[in-house]
Amino acid sequence: MRPDQPRRARRRLRRAVLALLALAGLVTAASVVVDVATRTPPAPPDGLRFVQAGDVRTRFLAWGDHGSPVVLVPGAFETADSFTQLGEVLGEDHRVFAFDLTGQGYSDAVAPFDVDHDARQTVAFAAALGLTGSDAPVLVGHSSGAAVVGLAALAAPLDVAGVVFLDGDALPLDVGGGPRLLVDPYKTSLVRLALRSDSLIRRLYASQCGPTCAPLDAAGVDRWRRPLQQGGTERALLANATRGVIPAMSSEQLDALRRSDVPRLVVWGRDDVDGAYTPESPASTARAIGAPPPVVVPGRHLTMISSPREVAAAIRPLLRRGSGLRR
Repeated sequence: MRPDQPRRARRRLRRAVLALLALAGLVTAASVVVDVATRTPPAPPDGLRFVQAGDVRTRFLAWGDHGSPVVLVPGAFETADSFTQLGEVLGEDHRVFAFDLTGQGYSDAVAPFDVDHDARQTVAFAAALGLTGSDAPVLVGHSSGAAVVGLAALAAPLDVAGVVFLDGDALPLDVGGGPRLLVDPYKTSLVRLALRSDSLIRRLYASQCGPTCAPLDAAGVDRWRRPLQQGGTERALLANATRGVIPAMSSEQLDALRRSDVPRLVVWGRDDVDGAYTPESPASTARAIGAPPPVVVPGRHLTMISSPREVAAAIRPLLRRGSGLRR
């Protein structure tokens, strides 16, 4: 070995470290610039309706003026607007309500952003509208909203006429360790940049809704994006991303729901078998909560958009049954 080789190696290592530090500085500076440039969220649309549900000023939509009530609970990254098509169909013969969970849309963002708080908000929302006792609603939870309605039924069984797990098994979903390693300003920048990508939103929507759904136009992209860009929603998204898991029901809670007197139903998209779900998921979910065999409808994960009439037809027998039990 030449006498100067260790010295050269140390110089190369020093240059490499300095280059990495410079790159980190540039990335950090760029991230800070992005955060500052995008810190003002877009204004909410005009004409939003709110009701105080427990500790959350809750934004909601409503359809129909007669028939037994049903409350639609969104899943992760969804709002009441996700149920527009289904709400219009069910509203032909039922009173239908959908709302934004706290930290997920235009409702006030009130911590903690977890499934127990979501369940309390759901029960309080129904109570605020007078939907209790003999006028108790059937709760329909989409995707991770299944866990919300399941816990709501356990918390207030006399004020829930039935629960529907729509494309959701209420089981924990680990989203991986990567998001938990992110710190500010990087995680804020990544979330904001992702939400500002029209093509990303369109691709995600198409993959979840399937080929029977029309592609999102500019207005459609805005309907999905703008609620998630609100300041409180961003805080909740970042908090949940840091935790790295979407909250769900425990096995003990699922068993308690299975043994309860609350009517239960599972409705599932025929092609909703990607990611967390398998072809066995609908049947195993029905067994876990003590529901009849699942009703399978056309579509992928967003069946309330791709197949609203089929989903409504699957839910209506439970609405009639729940209504009859409460009289």
